[in-house]
Amino acid sequence: MIREILKMGDPRLLRVAIKIGDIHDPALKAIIDDMYETMHAANGVGLAAPQIGLDLRLMIFGFNETPCYPDEKPVPVTTLINPWLEMLSEETEEGWEGCLSVPGMRGSVPRATHIRYGGHRKMAPYSHARPKASTRVSFSMSSII
Repeated sequence: MIREILKMGDPRLLRVAIKIGDIHDPALKAIIDDMYETMHAANGVGLAAPQIGLDLRLMIFGFNETPCYPDEKPVPVTTLINPWLEMLSEETEEGWEGCLSVPGMRGSVPRATHIRYGGHRKMAPYSHARPKASTRVSFSMSSII
């Protein structure tokens, strides 16, 4: 089901997302399915649960090709439950960024050049990888979109 994407100025975007307790809850799979359907319908490359009005620590991202970033290499389709992020250096580089909650606007923003991120990865309907149904992951990347 395609859900409404909240837009900048909506007070629900300011709420603090809560940690997901039961990562095996069937309702969570339905939410993830909806998020992928919503993200693809909006031609996005990432979406967080708060953007569809759910105060959950849940995010999805990834693409093979996208008109938003035509020169970028594919980013693996990823679902992260209770994600975390660690900057591994203070070095940054400028990169163009957009947000489905701020439609029609893009801007150049500083991004850390080396990060580590992770969370529980759950099977997603568009996932190209086939890990176990729920696996803790951690990545070190030199750049991501």
